[in-house]
Amino acid sequence: MVAFVETLLDKFHERTPIRAGSLIVTVFGDAVVPRGGVLSLASLHEIMRAFRISDTLVRTALSRLVSEGWFERWKVGRNSYYRLTLQGQEAFAQATQRIYADPPQDWQGSFDLLLLENAQDRSALRSELTVAGYGALGPDLLLAATSLTDGTGPFLRLSATPADPATARRLVEKAWPLAEIEGRYKRFIDIYSGIRGALERGAGFTNLDALLVRILLIHDYRRAVLKDPLLPAQLLPEPWAGTAARALCGTIYRTLLPAAERWIDTHAQNDTGPLPAADRDFKQRFAAMKPVAAVKIG
Repeated sequence: MVAFVETLLDKFHERTPIRAGSLIVTVFGDAVVPRGGVLSLASLHEIMRAFRISDTLVRTALSRLVSEGWFERWKVGRNSYYRLTLQGQEAFAQATQRIYADPPQDWQGSFDLLLLENAQDRSALRSELTVAGYGALGPDLLLAATSLTDGTGPFLRLSATPADPATARRLVEKAWPLAEIEGRYKRFIDIYSGIRGALERGAGFTNLDALLVRILLIHDYRRAVLKDPLLPAQLLPEPWAGTAARALCGTIYRTLLPAAERWIDTHAQNDTGPLPAADRDFKQRFAAMKPVAAVKIG
Protein backbone atom coordinates (compact mmCIF):
# COMPACT_ATOMS: atom_id res chain seq x y z
CA MET A 1 0.00 0.00 0.00
CA VAL A 2 1.48 3.35 -1.05
CA ALA A 3 2.28 6.14 1.39
CA PHE A 4 -0.54 8.54 0.47
CA VAL A 5 -3.11 5.78 1.00
CA GLU A 6 -1.59 4.85 4.39
CA THR A 7 -1.75 8.51 5.41
CA LEU A 8 -5.39 8.77 4.35
CA LEU A 9 -6.27 5.66 6.35
CA ASP A 10 -4.42 7.03 9.38
CA LYS A 11 -6.56 10.18 9.21
CA PHE A 12 -9.71 8.09 8.86
CA HIS A 13 -8.86 6.14 12.01
CA GLU A 14 -8.19 9.32 13.96
CA ARG A 15 -11.95 9.84 13.98
CA THR A 16 -13.73 8.34 16.96
CA PRO A 17 -15.79 6.33 16.99
CA ILE A 18 -15.23 4.59 13.64
CA ARG A 19 -18.67 4.36 12.01
CA ALA A 20 -18.31 1.08 10.15
CA GLY A 21 -21.99 1.00 9.18
CA SER A 22 -21.78 4.37 7.45
CA LEU A 23 -18.68 3.24 5.51
CA ILE A 24 -20.45 0.02 4.48
CA VAL A 25 -23.33 2.10 3.11
CA THR A 26 -20.81 4.12 1.08
CA VAL A 27 -19.21 0.93 -0.27
CA PHE A 28 -22.57 -0.36 -1.46
CA GLY A 29 -23.87 2.95 -2.77
CA ASP A 30 -20.73 3.89 -4.65
CA ALA A 31 -19.35 0.57 -5.84
CA VAL A 32 -21.94 -2.20 -5.52
CA VAL A 33 -25.34 -0.72 -6.43
CA PRO A 34 -24.21 0.24 -9.97
CA ARG A 35 -23.10 -3.37 -10.46
CA GLY A 36 -26.25 -5.25 -9.51
CA GLY A 37 -26.42 -4.31 -5.84
CA VAL A 38 -25.47 -7.68 -4.27
CA LEU A 39 -22.18 -8.43 -2.49
CA SER A 40 -20.94 -11.45 -0.59
CA LEU A 41 -19.90 -11.09 3.02
CA ALA A 42 -16.51 -12.53 2.09
CA SER A 43 -15.96 -9.77 -0.51
CA LEU A 44 -17.08 -7.10 1.94
CA HIS A 45 -14.70 -8.43 4.58
CA GLU A 46 -11.84 -8.25 2.08
CA ILE A 47 -12.58 -4.58 1.40
CA MET A 48 -13.15 -3.65 5.04
CA ARG A 49 -9.97 -5.41 6.21
CA ALA A 50 -8.07 -3.16 3.79
CA PHE A 51 -9.66 -0.25 5.69
CA ARG A 52 -8.27 -1.84 8.91
CA ILE A 53 -11.79 -2.63 10.15
CA SER A 54 -12.22 -6.00 11.84
CA ASP A 55 -14.61 -8.74 10.77
CA THR A 56 -16.32 -8.51 14.16
CA LEU A 57 -17.03 -4.80 13.77
CA VAL A 58 -18.33 -5.39 10.23
CA ARG A 59 -20.70 -8.14 11.37
CA THR A 60 -21.98 -5.98 14.22
CA ALA A 61 -22.57 -3.05 11.87
CA LEU A 62 -24.35 -5.24 9.31
CA SER A 63 -26.60 -6.73 11.99
CA ARG A 64 -27.66 -3.23 13.00
CA LEU A 65 -28.19 -2.13 9.38
CA VAL A 66 -30.37 -5.19 8.75
CA SER A 67 -32.42 -4.66 11.92
CA GLU A 68 -32.94 -0.99 11.00
CA GLY A 69 -34.26 -1.94 7.57
CA TRP A 70 -31.38 -0.65 5.44
CA PHE A 71 -30.04 -4.01 4.26
CA GLU A 72 -31.35 -7.48 3.63
CA ARG A 73 -29.35 -10.66 4.11
CA TRP A 74 -29.65 -14.23 2.85
CA LYS A 75 -27.49 -17.32 2.71
CA VAL A 76 -26.55 -19.75 -0.05
CA GLY A 77 -24.92 -22.72 1.64
CA ARG A 78 -22.41 -21.29 4.10
CA ASN A 79 -22.05 -17.97 2.27
CA SER A 80 -23.93 -14.80 3.23
CA TYR A 81 -24.98 -12.05 0.81
CA TYR A 82 -26.23 -8.51 1.32
CA ARG A 83 -28.00 -5.79 -0.61
CA LEU A 84 -29.75 -2.54 0.18
CA THR A 85 -33.47 -2.80 0.86
CA LEU A 86 -35.91 -0.65 -1.10
CA GLN A 87 -35.69 1.87 1.74
CA GLY A 88 -31.91 1.91 1.47
CA GLN A 89 -31.96 2.13 -2.31
CA GLU A 90 -34.35 5.10 -2.27
CA ALA A 91 -32.27 6.94 0.32
CA PHE A 92 -29.05 6.43 -1.60
CA ALA A 93 -30.68 7.29 -4.93
CA GLN A 94 -31.47 10.74 -3.52
CA ALA A 95 -27.92 11.05 -2.22
CA THR A 96 -26.49 9.87 -5.55
CA GLN A 97 -28.05 12.78 -7.40
CA ARG A 98 -26.54 15.26 -4.94
CA ILE A 99 -23.10 13.63 -4.88
CA TYR A 100 -22.39 12.85 -8.53
CA ALA A 101 -24.60 15.09 -10.70
CA ASP A 102 -23.72 18.65 -11.66
CA PRO A 103 -25.25 21.21 -9.27
CA PRO A 104 -27.83 23.73 -10.52
CA GLN A 105 -26.34 26.64 -12.42
CA ASP A 106 -29.07 29.19 -13.04
CA TRP A 107 -31.49 30.80 -10.64
CA GLN A 108 -34.84 32.07 -11.87
CA GLY A 109 -34.88 35.01 -9.43
CA SER A 110 -37.56 33.90 -6.94
CA PHE A 111 -37.65 31.79 -3.79
CA ASP A 112 -40.07 29.02 -2.90
CA LEU A 113 -41.50 29.77 0.57
CA LEU A 114 -43.38 27.24 2.67
CA LEU A 115 -45.42 28.39 5.67
CA LEU A 116 -46.01 25.33 7.85
CA GLU A 117 -49.46 24.87 9.33
CA ASN A 118 -50.19 23.61 12.84
CA ALA A 119 -50.13 19.94 11.91
CA GLN A 120 -49.49 17.25 14.50
CA ASP A 121 -46.39 15.98 12.71
CA ARG A 122 -44.94 19.41 11.93
CA SER A 123 -41.55 18.54 13.42
CA ALA A 124 -41.23 15.49 11.16
CA LEU A 125 -42.34 17.54 8.14
CA ARG A 126 -39.79 20.23 8.92
CA SER A 127 -37.03 17.60 9.15
CA GLU A 128 -38.11 16.05 5.86
CA LEU A 129 -38.11 19.40 4.09
CA THR A 130 -34.73 20.29 5.56
CA VAL A 131 -33.26 17.08 4.17
CA ALA A 132 -34.81 17.95 0.79
CA GLY A 133 -32.88 21.23 0.80
CA TYR A 134 -35.07 23.86 2.47
CA GLY A 135 -33.56 26.39 4.87
CA ALA A 136 -35.35 28.00 7.80
CA LEU A 137 -36.18 31.69 8.13
CA GLY A 138 -38.20 30.93 11.26
CA PRO A 139 -39.84 28.02 13.10
CA ASP A 140 -42.66 27.84 10.56
CA LEU A 141 -41.18 29.49 7.46
CA LEU A 142 -38.91 27.56 5.09
CA LEU A 143 -37.07 28.76 2.01
CA ALA A 144 -35.60 27.17 -1.12
CA ALA A 145 -34.15 28.58 -4.32
CA THR A 146 -36.62 26.48 -6.30
CA SER A 147 -39.50 24.14 -5.51
CA LEU A 148 -38.14 20.92 -4.02
CA THR A 149 -41.43 19.27 -3.14
CA ASP A 150 -44.85 18.86 -4.69
CA GLY A 151 -47.75 21.12 -3.79
CA THR A 152 -49.36 18.79 -1.25
CA GLY A 153 -48.82 18.89 2.49
CA PRO A 154 -49.75 20.85 5.61
CA PHE A 155 -48.20 24.09 4.41
CA LEU A 156 -48.96 27.19 2.37
CA ARG A 157 -46.74 27.77 -0.66
CA LEU A 158 -45.66 31.26 -1.67
CA SER A 159 -43.28 32.67 -4.24
CA ALA A 160 -41.05 35.60 -3.26
CA THR A 161 -38.87 37.74 -5.52
CA PRO A 162 -36.18 39.73 -3.66
CA ALA A 163 -35.76 43.40 -4.47
CA ASP A 164 -32.12 42.95 -5.49
CA PRO A 165 -29.26 40.39 -5.43
CA ALA A 166 -27.93 41.68 -2.11
CA THR A 167 -31.29 41.00 -0.46
CA ALA A 168 -31.37 37.52 -1.97
CA ARG A 169 -27.96 36.69 -0.53
CA ARG A 170 -28.95 38.04 2.89
CA LEU A 171 -31.97 35.75 2.91
CA VAL A 172 -29.73 32.81 2.04
CA GLU A 173 -27.34 33.70 4.87
CA LYS A 174 -30.27 33.72 7.32
CA ALA A 175 -31.73 30.44 6.08
CA TRP A 176 -28.59 28.27 5.94
CA PRO A 177 -25.37 28.02 8.02
CA LEU A 178 -23.15 28.80 5.05
CA ALA A 179 -19.98 29.23 7.14
CA GLU A 180 -20.46 25.78 8.67
CA ILE A 181 -21.16 24.21 5.27
CA GLU A 182 -18.12 25.87 3.73
CA GLY A 183 -16.00 24.71 6.67
CA ARG A 184 -16.86 21.10 5.82
CA TYR A 185 -15.74 21.65 2.24
CA LYS A 186 -12.49 23.28 3.37
CA ARG A 187 -11.70 20.31 5.60
CA PHE A 188 -12.34 18.01 2.65
CA ILE A 189 -9.99 20.08 0.48
CA ASP A 190 -7.30 20.03 3.19
CA ILE A 191 -7.37 16.21 3.24
CA TYR A 192 -7.66 15.43 -0.46
CA SER A 193 -5.58 18.14 -2.13
CA GLY A 194 -2.55 16.07 -1.09
CA ILE A 195 -3.99 13.03 -2.85
CA ARG A 196 -4.40 14.96 -6.09
CA GLY A 197 -0.88 16.32 -5.71
CA ALA A 198 0.52 12.80 -5.30
CA LEU A 199 -1.33 11.64 -8.42
CA GLU A 200 -0.11 14.63 -10.40
CA ARG A 201 3.47 13.87 -9.34
CA GLY A 202 3.07 10.35 -10.71
CA ALA A 203 2.76 8.41 -7.45
CA GLY A 204 2.05 4.76 -8.19
CA PHE A 205 -0.86 2.83 -6.69
CA THR A 206 -2.47 -0.60 -6.90
CA ASN A 207 -6.02 -1.39 -7.94
CA LEU A 208 -6.94 -1.92 -4.28
CA ASP A 209 -5.36 1.41 -3.33
CA ALA A 210 -7.55 3.06 -5.97
CA LEU A 211 -10.69 1.45 -4.58
CA LEU A 212 -9.90 2.45 -0.98
CA VAL A 213 -9.21 6.08 -1.87
CA ARG A 214 -12.27 6.24 -4.13
CA ILE A 215 -14.57 4.99 -1.36
CA LEU A 216 -13.10 7.26 1.33
CA LEU A 217 -13.25 10.17 -1.13
CA ILE A 218 -16.99 9.71 -1.63
CA HIS A 219 -17.54 8.91 2.05
CA ASP A 220 -15.99 12.22 3.07
CA TYR A 221 -17.46 14.25 0.21
CA ARG A 222 -20.89 12.87 1.05
CA ARG A 223 -20.53 14.19 4.62
CA ALA A 224 -20.12 17.69 3.19
CA VAL A 225 -22.42 17.74 0.18
CA LEU A 226 -25.46 16.22 1.92
CA LYS A 227 -25.44 19.19 4.32
CA ASP A 228 -25.33 21.62 1.39
CA PRO A 229 -28.56 22.94 -0.17
CA LEU A 230 -26.64 23.19 -3.49
CA LEU A 231 -27.71 26.73 -4.18
CA PRO A 232 -27.10 28.39 -7.56
CA ALA A 233 -23.85 30.33 -7.81
CA GLN A 234 -25.68 33.69 -7.86
CA LEU A 235 -26.73 33.15 -4.24
CA LEU A 236 -23.36 32.06 -2.85
CA PRO A 237 -20.31 33.94 -1.61
CA GLU A 238 -17.37 34.21 -3.98
CA PRO A 239 -15.21 32.22 -3.92
CA TRP A 240 -17.26 29.29 -2.63
CA ALA A 241 -15.27 26.31 -1.29
CA GLY A 242 -17.93 23.87 -2.50
CA THR A 243 -16.95 24.60 -6.10
CA ALA A 244 -13.30 23.76 -5.49
CA ALA A 245 -14.22 20.68 -3.42
CA ARG A 246 -16.40 19.32 -6.19
CA ALA A 247 -13.68 19.82 -8.81
CA LEU A 248 -11.15 18.12 -6.53
CA CYS A 249 -13.48 15.19 -5.81
CA GLY A 250 -14.39 14.71 -9.47
CA THR A 251 -10.78 14.82 -10.67
CA ILE A 252 -9.59 12.23 -8.15
CA TYR A 253 -12.65 10.03 -8.73
CA ARG A 254 -12.24 9.96 -12.50
CA THR A 255 -8.51 9.30 -12.13
CA LEU A 256 -8.93 6.31 -9.82
CA LEU A 257 -12.08 4.86 -11.35
CA PRO A 258 -10.56 2.48 -13.97
CA ALA A 259 -8.16 0.87 -11.48
CA ALA A 260 -10.81 0.61 -8.76
CA GLU A 261 -13.21 -1.07 -11.18
CA ARG A 262 -10.50 -3.57 -12.14
CA TRP A 263 -10.21 -4.63 -8.51
CA ILE A 264 -13.98 -5.15 -8.35
CA ASP A 265 -13.87 -7.12 -11.61
CA THR A 266 -11.36 -9.60 -10.23
CA HIS A 267 -12.29 -9.83 -6.53
CA ALA A 268 -15.91 -8.92 -5.77
CA GLN A 269 -18.52 -11.69 -5.82
CA ASN A 270 -22.31 -11.81 -5.57
CA ASP A 271 -24.57 -14.86 -5.18
CA THR A 272 -23.98 -15.98 -8.79
CA GLY A 273 -20.30 -15.12 -9.27
CA PRO A 274 -18.41 -11.94 -10.31
CA LEU A 275 -20.38 -8.69 -10.24
CA PRO A 276 -21.96 -7.64 -13.55
CA ALA A 277 -20.75 -4.60 -15.47
CA ALA A 278 -21.77 -1.20 -14.15
CA ASP A 279 -25.06 0.28 -15.34
CA ARG A 280 -25.30 3.06 -17.91
CA ASP A 281 -25.87 5.85 -15.38
CA PHE A 282 -22.58 5.01 -13.69
CA LYS A 283 -20.62 6.50 -16.59
CA GLN A 284 -22.23 9.90 -15.94
CA ARG A 285 -20.68 10.33 -12.49
CA PHE A 286 -18.57 13.50 -12.53
CA ALA A 287 -18.72 13.25 -16.31
CA ALA A 288 -17.56 16.85 -16.82
CA MET A 289 -14.37 16.32 -14.78
CA LYS A 290 -11.05 15.35 -16.33
CA PRO A 291 -8.72 12.78 -14.72
CA VAL A 292 -5.08 13.45 -13.97
CA ALA A 293 -3.27 12.96 -17.27
CA ALA A 294 -0.69 10.33 -16.33
CA VAL A 295 -0.86 7.86 -13.44
CA LYS A 296 1.18 4.81 -12.46
CA ILE A 297 -0.68 1.65 -11.50
CA GLY A 298 0.98 -1.34 -9.91
